[in-house]
Amino acid sequence: MSELVDEVVVLYVDDDEDFTELTAAFLERECDRFRVETATSVAEGLNRAGDSTFDCVVSDYDMPERDGLDFLEALREDAPDLPFILFTGEGSEEVASDAISAGVTDYLQKEQGTGQYTVLANRIENAVERHRSQRALEASEQRLSLFIEQSPLGVLEYDSDFQIIGLNERGEEILGYTEEELRGHSWEVIVADDSYDNVDAVTDQLAVAEGGYHSIDENVRKDGEHIRCEWHNRVITDDDGEVVGIISLFQDVTERVRRENELERTNALLSTLIRSLPVGVLAENSDRTVLAINDRLLELFGISEPSTELIGADCRELARKTSELVVDSEGFVDRVDELIAGTESVHNESVALTNGRTLNRSYEPIELPDGTGHLWMYRDTTEQREREQQLQRQNERLSEFASVVSHDLRNPLNVAAGNVELAREAHESDQLATAARALARIDDLIDDLLTLARKGDNVGEREPVSLGTLVTDCWETIETGDAELQTDLTATVVADRSRLQQLIENLVRNSIEHGGDGVVVTVGDLPDGFYVADDGVGIAADRRDSVFQAGQTTSRTGTGFGLAIVKQVAEAHGWTVSVTESDGGGARFEITGVTFAAADR
Repeated sequence: MSELVDEVVVLYVDDDEDFTELTAAFLERECDRFRVETATSVAEGLNRAGDSTFDCVVSDYDMPERDGLDFLEALREDAPDLPFILFTGEGSEEVASDAISAGVTDYLQKEQGTGQYTVLANRIENAVERHRSQRALEASEQRLSLFIEQSPLGVLEYDSDFQIIGLNERGEEILGYTEEELRGHSWEVIVADDSYDNVDAVTDQLAVAEGGYHSIDENVRKDGEHIRCEWHNRVITDDDGEVVGIISLFQDVTERVRRENELERTNALLSTLIRSLPVGVLAENSDRTVLAINDRLLELFGISEPSTELIGADCRELARKTSELVVDSEGFVDRVDELIAGTESVHNESVALTNGRTLNRSYEPIELPDGTGHLWMYRDTTEQREREQQLQRQNERLSEFASVVSHDLRNPLNVAAGNVELAREAHESDQLATAARALARIDDLIDDLLTLARKGDNVGEREPVSLGTLVTDCWETIETGDAELQTDLTATVVADRSRLQQLIENLVRNSIEHGGDGVVVTVGDLPDGFYVADDGVGIAADRRDSVFQAGQTTSRTGTGFGLAIVKQVAEAHGWTVSVTESDGGGARFEITGVTFAAADR
């Protein structure tokens, strides 16, 4: 392939056939790269040049019909830059002048001897090399021009004085200027004040050195908008090392820089958050190396290395090391591998340590750019478990107390109440009436205490409950005296029916006990619940925050637990209970956050 490229094909034209063959032979002997073809007339030469590709044409001047300059003129129509050497016996200055004016590449006079062929061969080589170099340069310039015009990057060209001489179409889009508007200006017109010193330093370096320089600067578009651009600047030098120009490739990275800054802030925030969390945290990469780890995790497992030195560590080795503090050391490692293989979230698994403490472990798979990562969280639950166990023991004692109250206390209470009733039948006595009322109040207190102790904040199965029907049923089961009920309830709520009945009965009973003779009790709908109101004496504003506390009552016959039970039932359902003044000046209790049956909403 290299031989074909290096070959020089020469067309020699002369009307003297013998001299033509001789010249061809000597030229090919002078340079083994030469392949010489011949023609004996201008017409034949033109035909040969049209049918073949030549690197150089050598022609005699004085030929019949058409001379060498006629040949040159005709040849230039199709090959304007093909090297053409006039090799002639005519040596007049007039011929030489005409040849130069016609655009001949070189001019050589025929002489005696064979040395003239050496000179001619040198002239041919030089002409062909210049022609090939020129064509290579033009091709390079054409490729560069295409690259600049079609580049997805902005391309800015400077001369050696850093004056703008070119800007491609993409650069115009980025900067908002046309090439004509920037040509002749320096870089100052497109650089923001904050980046001026940086760009000035880069241009100083470019002016005295070869190579490329990279920078990210704040630039100013024609419309005044400030953008961030990434620049790759390249010095262009001549053969002597002198700077002849600078090419700058650039792109708008405003959004990228914003994302990078945001990511940096987020990483800093997450890093701070992880370090300050009261739980131990470990984040693994997809290849099971440590991405993040906090001091709390190291503290929980008794690891002495600083967390910063563990970044990039092998999590498998770390798991084996931490397992030494776990009661089930082998099971700990196996469970870690099992969770990673399953890639499903797991929460609050218990891990017992050899030092007697207990940890809760949670696992979350996390999606990372290079695959699935792993997030582990460990929380010391030793004190919590101890509190839960203590609370369980307290609940058990409370349950025992409730059983005693229910059985051992109620039985003698019933005996006392029965005997008082028999005594009142036999004797009229104010003291016996007082005793009966006291025994009845004790019975109510026992009922309320049992409700608080046994049912607490638990609710049973929830079902759709018609509020209107339930309120009517409640009204019929309690002592209402001369009180009046007003209600137009239409809603159906989702609740534990028996506990909701407790709530409504206690609210209605509270209105009757505190509202006075002839009190009117109103139960109505709210957008997210219902209310129970009365037109009685109401509740003073400074007492409204305490009415739901157990034992709070202003009634001689009340137990003080009714509204505490109301709050307990409401909170067990996830509702909110509040008290305010009714339209009639009495008390108004609002139950909100209620879930309605689908047909009602």
